[in-house]
Amino acid sequence: MRNLLIFISLLFCAPIIVNGAGKRNETYTVFISTQISVHPRIGYGAEKLVKELMRLGYDIKLTGVSYNEKIKPLNKAIVISVVDDVVLGKLIPQEIKDKVNSAGKEGFTLSTTKDGTLYIVGADASGTLYGCMEMLDRLAADSKIPSRLSLTDRPQMVLRGTCIGLQKPDYLPGRDVYEYPYTPESFPWFYDKALWIKYLDMMVANRYNSLYLWNGHPFSSLIKLKDYPYAVEVDEATFKKNEDIFRFLTKEADKRGIWVIQMFYNIIIPKPFAEKHDLKTQDRNRPIIPLIADYTQKSIAEFVRKYPNVGLMVALGEAMEGVGQDDVDWFTKTIIPGVKDGLSAAGIKTEPPIVLRAHDTDAAMVMKAALPIYKNLYTEAKFNGEALTTYEPRGSWAQLHRNLSAIGTVHISNVHILANLEPFRYGSADFIQKSVQAMHKIYGSNGLHLYPQASYWDWPYSADNVKGRQLEVDRDWIWYKTWGRYAWNADRDRAAEIDYWGKQLAATYGANLAGGKAILKAYEESGEISPKLLRRYGITDGNRQTMTLGMLMTQLINPFRYGLFTLMYESEAPEGEMIIEYAEKEWNKQPHIGETPVQVANEVVEHGKKALAAIHSASKGVTKNQEEFARLKNDMYCYNAMANAYAEKVRAALHILRYKYSNELSDLEAALPFLEKSLSHYAELVKLTENDYLYANSMQTKQRKIPMRGVDKTFITWKEMLPVYTAELNHFKKSIDSLKHTKAGSATQIVPFKNAEVELNASHTLYNLAKSAKVFTDTTVKIKEITEKLIGLQAISFGILSQNKVGTEITFSAKKPVKLLIGYFNEKNPKYLPAPQLETDASANNYGQAEIKISNAIIVEGFPPINVHTFSFGVGTHTLNLGKGQCLVLGFIDDKEELRIFNAGLDGRGRDIDWLFE
Repeated sequence: MRNLLIFISLLFCAPIIVNGAGKRNETYTVFISTQISVHPRIGYGAEKLVKELMRLGYDIKLTGVSYNEKIKPLNKAIVISVVDDVVLGKLIPQEIKDKVNSAGKEGFTLSTTKDGTLYIVGADASGTLYGCMEMLDRLAADSKIPSRLSLTDRPQMVLRGTCIGLQKPDYLPGRDVYEYPYTPESFPWFYDKALWIKYLDMMVANRYNSLYLWNGHPFSSLIKLKDYPYAVEVDEATFKKNEDIFRFLTKEADKRGIWVIQMFYNIIIPKPFAEKHDLKTQDRNRPIIPLIADYTQKSIAEFVRKYPNVGLMVALGEAMEGVGQDDVDWFTKTIIPGVKDGLSAAGIKTEPPIVLRAHDTDAAMVMKAALPIYKNLYTEAKFNGEALTTYEPRGSWAQLHRNLSAIGTVHISNVHILANLEPFRYGSADFIQKSVQAMHKIYGSNGLHLYPQASYWDWPYSADNVKGRQLEVDRDWIWYKTWGRYAWNADRDRAAEIDYWGKQLAATYGANLAGGKAILKAYEESGEISPKLLRRYGITDGNRQTMTLGMLMTQLINPFRYGLFTLMYESEAPEGEMIIEYAEKEWNKQPHIGETPVQVANEVVEHGKKALAAIHSASKGVTKNQEEFARLKNDMYCYNAMANAYAEKVRAALHILRYKYSNELSDLEAALPFLEKSLSHYAELVKLTENDYLYANSMQTKQRKIPMRGVDKTFITWKEMLPVYTAELNHFKKSIDSLKHTKAGSATQIVPFKNAEVELNASHTLYNLAKSAKVFTDTTVKIKEITEKLIGLQAISFGILSQNKVGTEITFSAKKPVKLLIGYFNEKNPKYLPAPQLETDASANNYGQAEIKISNAIIVEGFPPINVHTFSFGVGTHTLNLGKGQCLVLGFIDDKEELRIFNAGLDGRGRDIDWLFE
């Protein structure tokens, strides 16, 4: 800011002439109002424009105009102004004023009059800034000032934002998910002012106007409270650094027209605060207690007072109980009062915007309660979950967006995490343009909230194995440029867009237009592969699945075992069939509907071929950024190998699922060559990535579940997964061989679990699991069917009424590590306790409980089938609070007891064939 003020002060001292290199013998007088000091955004835009004109060889006379100054007739002039500026307003022709006023917020007009004067006039300071940026784009394309211009433009989306996570690939010692204080040790880049300038310049160049900072609990790094001085999580020196960088960031962002928004989760509290009051830093199922509410309200109040120009984004769900009255109360009785207290302390009357995240909460219900007491509210919800799958969303998820949009406030679509894209490059302008059009037309959204294309948890670096590391913002420039371009205007002509992106890519890689278009073709063909793979074969749209690492065969043939997130198929994919549905219809000779697994297998292979052909056709003409082009080219090979590996494995899966119905060994033998081909393609993918990528997934914690659980940064590369898939193939071969030599009718004996010794710290009603056993204390319903594996376990009985009102809590002591077995009813219904789901609850695998261990294990009269999950505990005393809703507590077993995952099949939908691979 200081350098800009020096620039402006020199500009206003006297008219001066600055000669640029490569002189054109053309002089332009640039008129800027002395009121510019009130509008740093205009100053930023003008400075950028003047410097570029000088670089191009124009003689520029900089003239600052004061209120009473008389201006000579204009000739070869550039007037940079806001439409209602008290100084320059009298210079602007009424026709131009009318155009600008019709453009509205952030709009502008570029117009050349008959006397040769170029007017860059904005409806507001941001509009003038964007007018200057538009001129910069035209100068970049043509290297000269256009002789005639008549353009009025404005953005379609109200908010166009990117996000940066102050988070890390793994947990900090002694902390849980999302708990990352702002420190130089954890985030050295956060204090790098040059990097912030680089990033903010990228944002304004792409017309973004909001920057979201994501963190679990930022307040303890940025503010101090008189009532809770021990809540600060950083030392004094770091605290001062945080104050300095936060003020620097918000000031630099503001002059680029960017609103900084600080996000936080609820309810997370600082570690020193939690330790002083003997509390957990986060506990999803605890009730709202006055102490935590008071601390949170005062934290928000002080933050708003200290940083009045920073917005807030509130995530009610995930770290506190999901949908329910607690969300409404917390938002209306703690958060909003905190904001109001801060405004009052700062003497501010204008309400700053608050963005309500719809994740794991009933946002419509919360908004209904909040709008009467606070008006300046926004809503936000994920576009395709935590992935990119389709530009044709539908179903209940689309209806959620429409419901939020119908509230009448601005609704924002969040392109979140991109767990199916990382780490390979993605730049499909066609897919992205159609996605933004869907945000408008299907969702009713009027805002974009964009995550990095890859490496969110490892920002600012990409996953590429480049010496000194590669900045993600450099690598994925096309990601930011495409989303920003279509957030500004999604209704651009497709043919013209192919030319536009062809020129952009040609300039980037020093190719001709045909070469640039070929690179675009490679981006767009490869850009169909990951979305199609996930939406037709995946387990979840969440970041617990790393799509590029592949999938186990059991995940393809028995997805429900892995907590299948059906919303992805029902809402975030075109109408179609899962692999298991397709196989069942094939066996029953029923017609298929919509997009099928076989169709997608064929299509992704074709997309891979076309991407390779396109990138090869461009290769010879590349003369710039050749090392980066080589990495892009390698990514096309990666996409191709991945597509083929999936396609062959899916073809194998369909033969294997046919065996489930036919019991014919020939179906398994038919699957074998496809599975072998799949492994061969995957081995090729290993070679392509082994020296080029540090990892596949930037989130490397226990939340990662598919294809393998990512504990202690394991199974984060393709090389680590190759032995897993090799063993899977070998086991399958052995299973086929075993079936050839097994006598008909023989069966493996099932050995029931043994009870582990634990001491319950409260009086409970116990019963032995068996047919006809009564399961609840306040009803007479009994077990109708039960797998032999569970018979004889000593279960704990609870009352339905109590489970629904206060939840289920067990306190126990164990002298040896144990597993606690919990039965979840397999139906989405408010009366049933939801099974652990990482899509909405980041703590859902803290005890290893996220995966179903025995599917369809118990049938209770009048209830849905029960799936069994296990919670692991070490030696000591433990309390487990399971939240509200009906479930069965099935007893304890030794933590070391063998637990082969299987489907008991008591739902009547077929037998378990996972044993073929395990």
